[in-house]
Amino acid sequence: MTGLSRRTVLRLALGAVAGAVGASAMGNVTPAPRSAAAVGASPVPLSPTVPPAPSSGAAATMVTGSFASAARGVTTNWAIARPPGQTAALRPVIALHGKDSDAATVMAGGVEQGLAQAVEAGLPPFAVVSVDGGNGYWHRRASGEDSGAMVLDELLPLLDSHGLDTSRVAFLGWSMGGYGALLLGARLGPARTAGIAAVSPALWLSPGAAAPGAFDSAADYAANSVWGLPALGSIPLRIDCGTSDPFYGATAEFIAQLPAPPAGGFSPGGHNGEFWSAQLPAQLSWLAPLLTA
Repeated sequence: MTGLSRRTVLRLALGAVAGAVGASAMGNVTPAPRSAAAVGASPVPLSPTVPPAPSSGAAATMVTGSFASAARGVTTNWAIARPPGQTAALRPVIALHGKDSDAATVMAGGVEQGLAQAVEAGLPPFAVVSVDGGNGYWHRRASGEDSGAMVLDELLPLLDSHGLDTSRVAFLGWSMGGYGALLLGARLGPARTAGIAAVSPALWLSPGAAAPGAFDSAADYAANSVWGLPALGSIPLRIDCGTSDPFYGATAEFIAQLPAPPAGGFSPGGHNGEFWSAQLPAQLSWLAPLLTA
């Protein structure tokens, strides 16, 4: 399989890392264009609607919409990007954003163009899906909002209705989303989780060390811990973290307690878009073949 260069996935990297850190941290980020389905969308999943094709004649590959999430209690936006010309039911990478971000910023910067370039470079075709998760750290909160249940119980069935194959999915997440990728991938289980790529995951060694707002209590921390989850021993894992990242120490301890070393590893860098952009080509090259297995 042909490896991906940084140039090959430049547009994909721009969108993904913008979503990971939030638009304010990345400067001025223009959200991906929304289709008519996203404006005043019905709570019932809508039929795929795409923007007009570019003047070049290339098929549009971004579909966006929203639904009334019972799990979150709010209208929740989603986006699906596919490589052009794909009519088969692709398996998706569920891209989980970081704190203060959303579905649109994950897709900002031209994810569909990046997917086209990735497939042209030799990767098996796959879809990328983003969804609004708020700042609830992808699990049920005391308020009743549960962005994790939204992904597993609402988003995945919606993706089936939009022609994706969710019999096997992969998870990719940054920071808060990296933790969420580990948590939700484990909860979905080895039978359906093809792989998990956790990038600079927001991990803490104790509830007292956690960032304000990450958990409601020590009991909430314990109930939603990813430490020692048996499922993670049976799912292909990739964990990347910078050696200057504030989560470096906890991530190193997390890796040490896994039954087998994950792919990825530590390299110079911090908790920022520059590091995440540099890691993304290898992460996509690692995830894509797992979805076709």
